[in-house]
Amino acid sequence: MSKRDGQKTGSGKTAGKGGASPARGDLKVRVKTARGRSVSSQAWLKRQLNDPYVAAAKEAGYRSRAAYKLTELDDKFHFLKPGTRVLELGAAPGAWTQVNIARVKGGKIIAIDINPMEPIAGATVLQLDAESAEADQILFEAVGGKVDVIESDMASPATGHRTTDHIRIIALVEAAFSFAERMLTPGGAFVAKLLRGGGEHEFLALLKRRFETVKTVKPGASRADSSEIFVVALGFRPAPEDPSPPTSSS
Repeated sequence: MSKRDGQKTGSGKTAGKGGASPARGDLKVRVKTARGRSVSSQAWLKRQLNDPYVAAAKEAGYRSRAAYKLTELDDKFHFLKPGTRVLELGAAPGAWTQVNIARVKGGKIIAIDINPMEPIAGATVLQLDAESAEADQILFEAVGGKVDVIESDMASPATGHRTTDHIRIIALVEAAFSFAERMLTPGGAFVAKLLRGGGEHEFLALLKRRFETVKTVKPGASRADSSEIFVVALGFRPAPEDPSPPTSSS
């Protein structure tokens, strides 16, 4: 549930707060041969070679081009501040984690993914299914309380069927919001990936009842041919019936 576009650099280092988004450009790199590749694989490779964000991410030391999506969102809405406690869902390969580390100096970052992820200094990385029964207890103990920001870049493997993919990501973002109900501090922020498809409207209406401000954004680093958008919800308002996170067993 964490597949994210872009290539991992293989570096465990944390990229700096800089890394300005590259200008869109036509690099016109050609794939010389399609031998042994499917048509879809060839198209993917061509797109990667001609994507300025892929090249910029590699140069900046980010694990994927997705870093530029989060930097653009934070530059616009300023939810990552020094001392912020962040819970990141669907963290692999770790580009968002690198951005979080650079921007929340003195804070705490818990990055989880159902898939393995190389450690990053400055964050607690856990291989964990966010929808598992034990997730709440494990995360509460790792965080030591509630968090100020919950981020979700979770995604299911694409099926190529738009309706199916849309339903799956709505289910994941709803699971992410359930963490917000239990673990987000009053006034906190929720940032999550969505796919356009119609079903997102009901979810956005729910967020508007629980947050002071709700905005949808398509960052420049999000490919134009993708239905991907991001929701940024600020000013969490807990409901009186919101469940409390579990108490530590220690």
